[in-house]
Amino acid sequence: MTRSLAAIPLALFWAAAAAQQAPLPPAPASGPSYPPPAAAPVPAARPAPPQPTEFDCIIEARQTVDIRSPVEGLIEKVAVERGEFVKKGQVVVTLESGPERAAVAIARSKAEQQGAVKAAEAKLDLARKKETRAEELARQNFISPNALEEARTERSLSESELKVTRENQRLAELEVQRATELLNMRTIKSPVNGVVVDRYIKAGEFATTNVKDPILKIAEVDPLNVEVILPARLYGDIKRGSKAEVLPETPARKFIATVAVVDQVMNAAAGTFGVRLELRNPNLEVPAGARCRVRFLN
Repeated sequence: MTRSLAAIPLALFWAAAAAQQAPLPPAPASGPSYPPPAAAPVPAARPAPPQPTEFDCIIEARQTVDIRSPVEGLIEKVAVERGEFVKKGQVVVTLESGPERAAVAIARSKAEQQGAVKAAEAKLDLARKKETRAEELARQNFISPNALEEARTERSLSESELKVTRENQRLAELEVQRATELLNMRTIKSPVNGVVVDRYIKAGEFATTNVKDPILKIAEVDPLNVEVILPARLYGDIKRGSKAEVLPETPARKFIATVAVVDQVMNAAAGTFGVRLELRNPNLEVPAGARCRVRFLN
């Protein structure tokens, strides 16, 4: 009896060890079974938006010139009107110039006078003849050395007098040029081929040299400048001499322009740079100040 009781704890020990090594029975299902959830689909990459091939631009006059008077005076005539086409060198404004014309006439008259020069030449010719005769007489001992010296001195003085007379003649000719230039300053000509944008002063009013008081404003419209702002990604693709199609808002047809300027300094804040194109406008079809679209040609 004692031996069987002693074997009970040992049997319990081996039973517990066997229970730990045996696999556990599957847990009873507590509800309906479902298939595992499918993986979420990965969205396809969106294509990059197309880059624009046309850009906004504006057409401007090549240059705008304010016509002012270089001297003060009363305006005699304004020869052009607003909207009129003028050529380079065409007279557009004339100031009253009576005194200046008289000064030119006086200076020209002085420059044309030849009496003083002729008299000095004749006097020199006579002095040379006297000197020649005096030298012959001195060789024959008919006159003293002092008389010969006087003849030579007279000839030298005559040469100097003729030189002074000719110099005065030259100064008179220069005075004619000066008076003519002063007269020309009262006739104002257009420095460019262009269109009269505005007229500020009429005939009979007083023209001043003040920079704030122009008489006319003229815009050069052939060729025209086309200004466009491009994104930084195009820098290096647009070069001087490249061609582009320009479509102004009026007239509604395309024109070919040439790249004249590419800015070498970019706008860092906006990521852009400027380009200027030159658009020929011989028939004045395209107005300055019009908006446009530009497309660069490969």
